[in-house]
Amino acid sequence: MSLLKKNIFFNTLSSFWSAGMSLIFIPIYIHFMGVEAYGLIGVFLTTQVMFSLLDMGISTTLNREMARLSAYPDKAQEMQDLLRTLEFIYWGIAFLVMIAVFVCAPLISYKWVHGEQLSPAVINQAVMIMGSAIAFQLLTGFYSGGLLGLQEQVLLSGVNIFISTLRGAGVIIILWLVSPTIQAFFIWQLFTNFLQALLLFLLLWHRIPANNSSPTFRISVLKRIWHFAAGISGITVTGLILSQIDKVILSKMLPLELFGYYVLASTVAMSIYRVTGPVFSALYPRFTQLAALNDQDRLTLLYHQAAQLISVLILPICMIVFFFSKEILFLWKQNPATVEHTYKLLRILIIGTGLNGLMYVPYALLLAYGWTKLGFYQNLISIIILVPLIFYLTSLYGVTGAAFVGVILNSFYVLVGIHLIHHRFLIGEQWLWYTQDIGRPLIASIGIALIGKLFLNVSLPRLQIFIYLFILFSASVFMSIVASSQLKVIIFRNLKLINFNATFTKSK
Repeated sequence: MSLLKKNIFFNTLSSFWSAGMSLIFIPIYIHFMGVEAYGLIGVFLTTQVMFSLLDMGISTTLNREMARLSAYPDKAQEMQDLLRTLEFIYWGIAFLVMIAVFVCAPLISYKWVHGEQLSPAVINQAVMIMGSAIAFQLLTGFYSGGLLGLQEQVLLSGVNIFISTLRGAGVIIILWLVSPTIQAFFIWQLFTNFLQALLLFLLLWHRIPANNSSPTFRISVLKRIWHFAAGISGITVTGLILSQIDKVILSKMLPLELFGYYVLASTVAMSIYRVTGPVFSALYPRFTQLAALNDQDRLTLLYHQAAQLISVLILPICMIVFFFSKEILFLWKQNPATVEHTYKLLRILIIGTGLNGLMYVPYALLLAYGWTKLGFYQNLISIIILVPLIFYLTSLYGVTGAAFVGVILNSFYVLVGIHLIHHRFLIGEQWLWYTQDIGRPLIASIGIALIGKLFLNVSLPRLQIFIYLFILFSASVFMSIVASSQLKVIIFRNLKLINFNATFTKSK
């Protein structure tokens, strides 16, 4: 359990640091390059995610296989052959991605995005640089999967913190002292992505146990792992489509400036995943162990503790952002026009991402038992419904209508998907999930946010508003912990505030 706590801590630290770098530097990017250029950055991020579909579950498979083989002292050769085999395939995928972006650059620049301040020629140059940056980002994900499998999450977090700082601070210097252009921005992204991939490549090969024989590409490795990779790939592909299809469609339907506001609001809302992702990465292996041992009692206990942890982490954020989106954006961006175009979108998007974040623990339970069909078919049906719904609501209500699609989709997951999961695993536990794990922290978070909204004086100086919101958020987190039935026992005992008999070690 100490390893679990350490991994959660460092995963969260790395994730928050990267999110902080992004949130701090985005207003500066817009200041130097303009909101239209930031809209092009949104196209870059969406394109990067869409090309990650070509991962085909390989990085997740590398994660799993490295974890399995590292448990045996005589598997060094198999680990090296596994990495060399998958590495050969992944480098080929990265090269094809780079070529594909080069070929599609004119189509994207002249036919897809619509710029007024940025000429098609400038956009074309930026897109071509994107291709190489995306290729190295894919390789970063691959080598990260291997380090995660070796339980080197502290080391991986250190690299990610270093690179995210270099990427954010470095590009500001480039834009300020060298060239305030979108081309300069993407050249720096290319450099930092290359450096990150190189560092992770060296560290992963260094951490694999030494062996006398050289690593070899083996077809037998592919035959052994393809079934698992295919199952994960199906969920990953459909999940990524769901998370990015709105941006793909809106980049075509909306002017680039309006699309930039949507991307800005979406970036803030999706910061929640910086909290849920690290917890999922640390908890999922433990869920898998308990499921394999068929230890229902300890799995049930850890499941509810984890669900309450997720609730305490994200519900206060969601409620504070929902009720104070305008004030938060103004503190962050300090541009009245940008705030006015963004704050209502943020209110809607934060609810959708919050609902999605609550499903991370049930999803970990689903994968722990290896039941991938529900996730795949659920995503597939959602895509079929989602695409026409985005077109329809956007045509009627503009960008606001598109934002509501995420709320509709994730409400379905919470109201229906949770029952499908608990119809098969931990039967009947969904009612405790609704009432204790989610309901109590939610009521506490809403209550604190409403009280804070009533007493907020918007005419206060910015520093005082920041302090007020920080105190309000802290109170919301504290009351959410108090409202949780099991998490407060763990936290207060670890802080030595109360001498509880129950401890987190019960879930071991």
